[in-house]
Amino acid sequence: MENNEIKCEVKDLGLADEGRRRIEWAEREMPVLRMIRERFGSEKPLDGLRLVACAHVTTETANLARALNAAGADAVLIASNPLSTQDDVAAALVKHYGVSVYALKGESTDTYNKHVRIALDHKPQVIIDDGSDVVATLLSERPDQISDLIGTTEETTTGITRLRAMHRDGKLSFPAIAVNDAQTKHLFDNRYGTGQSTLDGVIRATNILLAGKTLVVVGYGWCGKGVAMRARGMGANVIVIEINPIKAIEAIMDGFRVMPIAEAAKLGDIFITVTGSRHVIDGSHFAVMRDGAIVCNSGHFDLELNLVALRDMSTEVNHVRPFVEEYRTKDGRGIIVLGEGRLINLAAAEGHPASVMDMSFANQALSVEYLVKNKGKLEAKIHLLPEEVDMEIARIKLTAMNVSIDDATPEQIEYSNSWQVGT
Repeated sequence: MENNEIKCEVKDLGLADEGRRRIEWAEREMPVLRMIRERFGSEKPLDGLRLVACAHVTTETANLARALNAAGADAVLIASNPLSTQDDVAAALVKHYGVSVYALKGESTDTYNKHVRIALDHKPQVIIDDGSDVVATLLSERPDQISDLIGTTEETTTGITRLRAMHRDGKLSFPAIAVNDAQTKHLFDNRYGTGQSTLDGVIRATNILLAGKTLVVVGYGWCGKGVAMRARGMGANVIVIEINPIKAIEAIMDGFRVMPIAEAAKLGDIFITVTGSRHVIDGSHFAVMRDGAIVCNSGHFDLELNLVALRDMSTEVNHVRPFVEEYRTKDGRGIIVLGEGRLINLAAAEGHPASVMDMSFANQALSVEYLVKNKGKLEAKIHLLPEEVDMEIARIKLTAMNVSIDDATPEQIEYSNSWQVGT
């Protein structure tokens, strides 16, 4: 469909007014991004830039899109996950904010891939990616468009892992900024955002009580730490699964039980995967789970759960309630899968709270500006946003929270910078 020459594919433009109200509500908790949008509106640092953003189409992402529009970007937004789109937000972006959006909650894999290719038809100069699907498709299907690309920014651990693989294979011929590795992103978004929103999704989908349940967290990166911390705070008995020995020790010292997934599979009431890897819960694990075990994923791709293996050992799959399916196994057990194995915090809930996404999307906005300002100067590799930008985002956030902190004294600065001054 089209709306005043804005090309789009959204569910219903009639949802736009509700979407705008929710976008404006989220903005109240996003003061850093609002300040960036105001500066972008006067300076126009992205004027005329062809930009593609592949992201979860939520109220928070909408405020990022508004900032990019204010900067003068010619942007196309597509969904990064079939179940993460908020249809009223997509409609509002088209009708009220003039953004070209291709996103439908529940879209098929074929539709998702079609939208990726529509986005590439825009001939982007900058790509904001979430999982690196757009970049991977560009490299494999549209190599002739690489010369147009100034660079890309990546939101997720999974996407950065793929970018590193591209770099190792000699395929990354443009700069990429690892937004996920900024301290004002992963220390807060991954830990506090994922921690809260994942359990929010589980509870909304099931209405179960977490207190007293044995909850298995597969992966103890920043996301896993957040989920484990919040689950314990709600009374769950938490088991952590890890393949990294350092992270495993950290989980033990944080007070959690640590064991192989093969052992935990027999004990857990609820399983949450947050690894960014493949088949971390496999057929052999489903085979020993208790009747009524609940399984979900909060990593980027649904491949963390081997649902093909689960289907093969099941006689039927019953839709129990929204985003809840029960697989009846041949031996009579019921295994509950939430959100089709996709991101449960976005499938059944609203994703991260706006206040934490404020910092994450401030990183995205400033990363795009950094790429444009340094066009042709950055190596074709993975970069971090400069530390001073990270620190400035934190300072603005503190100011918005009405929190002040000390500055280092001249004496302390001299001490920090001198090797001649000892004890």
